[in-house]
Amino acid sequence: MSLKSSIYTGHVAHARHRPRSHRLRYRVFSLLLDLDELPSLDADSRLFGYNRAAIFSFRDEDHGDGSRGGLRDWVGRQLEEAGLAAGDLRVRVLCYPRIFGYVFNPLTVYFCYRPDDSLCAALYEVCNTFHERHTYVIPVGEPSGGAIRQCCDKALYVSPFTPMASRYDFRVEPPRERVFVGINQSDNDGPLLAASFAGKYLAFSDRALLKLLLAYPLMTLKVMGAIHVEALRLWLKGVPVHPHSAANMPRATTIVIEQNASQPSHAKARAS
Repeated sequence: MSLKSSIYTGHVAHARHRPRSHRLRYRVFSLLLDLDELPSLDADSRLFGYNRAAIFSFRDEDHGDGSRGGLRDWVGRQLEEAGLAAGDLRVRVLCYPRIFGYVFNPLTVYFCYRPDDSLCAALYEVCNTFHERHTYVIPVGEPSGGAIRQCCDKALYVSPFTPMASRYDFRVEPPRERVFVGINQSDNDGPLLAASFAGKYLAFSDRALLKLLLAYPLMTLKVMGAIHVEALRLWLKGVPVHPHSAANMPRATTIVIEQNASQPSHAKARAS
């Protein structure tokens, strides 16, 4: 049986429009993990572990409400809150793995599929460096084989260089031979920042993981290092700093109901 889980290698890029122009581009890779396959991946792989120590690993505590072994159930509860039947859905998570025990995922995307492989919802799980996590649950409208466009208001402080009063516009090409996740952040004055990950498919295997270990050594540490380096560059450019606005709950979820592209409405944030 062929795996639904896979690897995507590519680049993450940011382009800031104002008040100072700023760009970055880094080579990264992400794992696409089918939650139902995690136990078998753990058993069959020498390099990948699920909820245990390994060179590459995925731990439930890094996602959702943090409960061990309960991530699939947590996703199901979020989908049911959004009015979707969750029992027969397949959930695939696009994220960085832990490498030698360390990871920081600024954004994790959950792709939720119906039995006919049509996409019914996307969950955007955002983490900040203050150990706060917020997930935006957005149902997908009519089944489509192409890109999806979704939007929501920002609910979690992420960067000292972007204001809270803003919104995200997502453009996503679900994972196939390639994957693309694009986010445009804007406020009342217009576009602020464009961020994206574009990756190409690679079959999941120990051989592929070993090659990634050599090609992207200590990648997850470099992600955190790059965040601080780019923050210093922005500060030196004189970009205004917005003090940390603490989240009301360290783990929270917003169920988003999109009325149209310009007027998203959403339920009040609640604990995950």
